[in-house]
Order: sequence, then structure tokens, then C-alpha cells
Amino acid sequence: MRDEAALRAFVEDMARLLGDWGFPRMAGRVVFTLMAADERSLTAGELADRLGVSAAAISGAVRYLSQISMVAREHVPGDRRDRYRLVDDSWYEVTVAKMTLLKTLADAADVGAAAAGGPGTTAGARLAGMHDFYTWVQDRLPALLDQWAAEKAAKAD
Repeated sequence: MRDEAALRAFVEDMARLLGDWGFPRMAGRVVFTLMAADERSLTAGELADRLGVSAAAISGAVRYLSQISMVAREHVPGDRRDRYRLVDDSWYEVTVAKMTLLKTLADAADVGAAAAGGPGTTAGARLAGMHDFYTWVQDRLPALLDQWAAEKAAKAD
């Protein structure tokens, strides 16, 4: 049986967790409200009602979530209100889109290590370690994502 109070607590806890990682808190609340909804999509008004916030707060959050390809806006013919839904495989898609960030971080750390005097210095060693880590993750992430796609396909069969 669905426990609305527990789901509201879950939404708030997840938004707080993502907020601790730098994700906008209201965007976190919106994305997890959509994840916890039985409906395929919700209007801005429905999101605002469920979260007890203004439509303006929802507008900024869905704009952000749309920019990072987590939420899609759908126009409903004959209705002036748009509906918002999670993009299929949104976590996967966001991860794939952010893979270029790993290379950017690795390259920046490499520049920083050189500027700090190379890996033979304390600061250079820390920055070289950062470079090595992000290069390692970047090299392995595509295979991991392929494994996920294969596992998901196997579950669907």
C-alpha cells in the first residue's frame, strides 16, 4: 500500500542529499516528486500543490532539469498547461552527458599538477592523483554503461 507520508519524507531526504552534492534543492524535490508519482507526467500546478510551493519555484526547477535532460516538457493539445515528465533513463542520460566533465577535470588537474611543480611536490602529487583518478574513471565508465544497458535489456526480456 502506498504511504504518502513516507514518500514525502523520501522526496525531501533525496532533495537534501542531492543538495549536499550541489544539486539545486528545488530541482531535487521536483525530480523525486516525478519519480514517486504514479502518473506519467504532472503539470506545474500539480507539482506545486504536492510540494507546497509556488509555481515560480517549479518553473525554475523544471527549466534547470530540462537543461540537464532529466525532465521533458509535453504540450497537451487543447490544454494551455504543459506537463512535465522524467526523460526515459534520465540518470543514464545525465551520466553520459557528464562524461566530458571527467576529461575536463582530469585535464585541469594535470595543468594544476604541472603548475605546482609536478608530482614530486606535495601539491603536485595531490593534483596528479586527481588526474589519475578521473582518467581511470573516464576510461572505465563507457564499459560500465554498456554493462548497465545489457543488464537492463536482459531484465526487460
